Amino acid sequence: MSNRERRLRTVDLARAVGLSTQQVRNYEDAGVLPPAGRTDAGYRVFGERHRDALLTYRALQPGYGAVTATRVMRAVHAGDVAGALALVDAAHAALHEERVALRAAGEALEALSGRDAAPPPRSGDGPHGLRIGEVAALVGVRTSALRVWEAAGLLVPGREHGTGYRVYGPADVRDARVVRTLRRSHHLFEQIRPVLEDLRRAGSGAALRAAVEARGRALTVRTRSMLAGAAALHAYLE
Repeated sequence: MSNRERRLRTVDLARAVGLSTQQVRNYEDAGVLPPAGRTDAGYRVFGERHRDALLTYRALQPGYGAVTATRVMRAVHAGDVAGALALVDAAHAALHEERVALRAAGEALEALSGRDAAPPPRSGDGPHGLRIGEVAALVGVRTSALRVWEAAGLLVPGREHGTGYRVYGPADVRDARVVRTLRRSHHLFEQIRPVLEDLRRAGSGAALRAAVEARGRALTVRTRSMLAGAAALHAYLE
């Protein structure tokens, strides 16, 4: 610590950033703060850089979360700035993947627009639903595609008692339409699976649309928080 830098006691630093003195000690122990100096009596002595570190950490938390924010600050104070920035990059990449999944859900909703359920079975289809060939024709794919999607866990048709034939109900046809639309947009099975899970959980396209819109707003808030946190980190590194 520079001799010209204002010295802060633990209580002074705690008051400056709105924390308890124990929280300040915990943050130093965790590496969120650079090591504090010590008086001859063993009391911690902090400075302006410690205050700046705490403010940076608190700016990182809303967008990156407490765990990542702690790891970033710990890396910085260990002299591993590249490692700290890699953690920031990874958080932004994860956010991008969430946006990709959200876009996939939006495309699924477009596919379902006005078609939340399949047409009712025709009179010759039996009491339980549609057979695989009929669903393939309805959706516009080969039966082999439906089997591949089923093997990947994307479709879960029922089985007819006695014969074991696949039987597709309205929700199964809806799911097949979603898979077809997203595969045409080059989405991977791993990206399609959560969309189907959300749709089944929501129970309808309208409910999923509300969930997608809410998630989109949340991602926007998080993105802005990450930008603010990254700006604070940049200033701290400078």
